[in-house]
Formats: sequence, structure tokens, C-alpha cells
Amino acid sequence: MRKARPMIRGVLLAAVASLILANSAHALEVGQKAPDFTLNGAGGKQVKLADLLGKGPVVIFTFIQAFTGT
Repeated sequence: MRKARPMIRGVLLAAVASLILANSAHALEVGQKAPDFTLNGAGGKQVKLADLLGKGPVVIFTFIQAFTGT
């Protein structure tokens, strides 16, 4: 479980970054289903949201201004 945490954290941060940078991204409301996406995880392994959902609930949290230096 400890080895999976950094990978999950990386996937979630990448997901948030891709949502922020996407031009046609629309904000989701609480409880609304997110569209399926695939991102590169640790070691270049692809991780799909659908695969994570198969293991249980997934929470995507946004850290606003996390990397802005403010």
C-alpha cells in the first residue's frame, strides 16, 4: 500500500494539471461523474481512471496555487 501512494498521488496531480490546462474542460459538480482519462504514472506505466474506479471510490482534489510560490 505504501508503494502505491506515491503513484496515486502522482496520477491525481497529473489529472488535476491536465484538467486545469485543457481548453474545453468544464468544472464538475460534487458527485458528478468524471470523464475517463489515461495518464502516465510512475515508471511510465499508464493508469486509467476506469481501472482505479474498479478498485473503489476515487477522490480528485485540487491544490489551488500549490506550485505558484504564493
